[in-house]
Amino acid sequence: MSQTNLTAGERSGREKAAPSPETAARRRARLRPVLMIGGIVLVALASLLYWLFGGRYVYTDDAYVNAAKVSLSTDVTGLVNQIYVQDNQYVAAGQKLFDLGQKSFAISVEAARAQLAQTVQDINAAKHGYQMAQAQIAAQQAQVESDKSNLARYAAVVKTGGATRAQYDDARFALQGDEAKLKQMQAVAGQQLAKLSGQPDIDPTKTPQYLAALANLNQALLNQQHSVVYAPYSGTVTHVEKLQPGMLLPAGTAAFGLVSNKDVYITAQPKENQMTWVRQGQSVNITVDAYPGKHWKGEVQSISPATGSQFSILPAQNSSGNWVKVVQRIPVRIKILSGPKDMTLRAGMSVEISIDTNHHRHLSDLF
Repeated sequence: MSQTNLTAGERSGREKAAPSPETAARRRARLRPVLMIGGIVLVALASLLYWLFGGRYVYTDDAYVNAAKVSLSTDVTGLVNQIYVQDNQYVAAGQKLFDLGQKSFAISVEAARAQLAQTVQDINAAKHGYQMAQAQIAAQQAQVESDKSNLARYAAVVKTGGATRAQYDDARFALQGDEAKLKQMQAVAGQQLAKLSGQPDIDPTKTPQYLAALANLNQALLNQQHSVVYAPYSGTVTHVEKLQPGMLLPAGTAAFGLVSNKDVYITAQPKENQMTWVRQGQSVNITVDAYPGKHWKGEVQSISPATGSQFSILPAQNSSGNWVKVVQRIPVRIKILSGPKDMTLRAGMSVEISIDTNHHRHLSDLF
């Protein structure tokens, strides 16, 4: 229907239904301050609510999975004999990993055993030698006493002519020679007694010589024992290909690595201004980048007594004039309590953590 065909009543109704441009402008003018103030109030209220309820959780994505790990080595030197594991293989605690050639260690053990037996024989020989020295000393002592008697008799009659001066001198020289020989025997006996620690009837196993030989044997046995390397704990071996049979492995040289599957934990680095209400024992929610949508539960196990920069090789020198303040990070160790059993956490994985501090902000904190 065209505009010309509209009746007067229809035109009047349409004019009443459609406001004039002036009326619409006045309405917008009245609504504009209401909307502006309301928006500001809404943003302020939302910010206030976010602040009130946002101080409970401490979040950081500067966190990684860690695990106990060790570079396996031995304190003895030898040629690698056999390797019993493969790279990335799971091993149980006490499982044999590799060993060094056993012949040289067996020879050292046998030599130490022989030295120990020889020590016992030497001690027994010293005891027998001391007994013989004592018998010889007793005989020589009797000879000295006889020489003293002869000298006394010659001294009594030499002035009366009953003995010549030469006989007297011979008796005196004989006494001096036998006394010197007696002292020599006593010195030899003293040496034998010193080998026996001053105890003629000492048990050979109580002498220092025996104990030293026994220590050498124990050291040889310990070296032989350490030539076979076992897993100190359960986990996964890695970089096994670095070790090959026939290569010389010096003492203290790393053979390959072992990463524990039991002692697994999270190391997080929250900012220092996030640590106000973090305490040991607080619950932690953990998500792992490698497993989206999966969650682990943990707790704060310990908090470092120093920031990470304190342990750097070249710590910052803040005494210079161009000092710039940098927010420090404090390492936090998180113990994993529970989580998906079919998803392995591997050392070095990136994680995100949220610590529930149970702290609630109040409006009074603003004033």
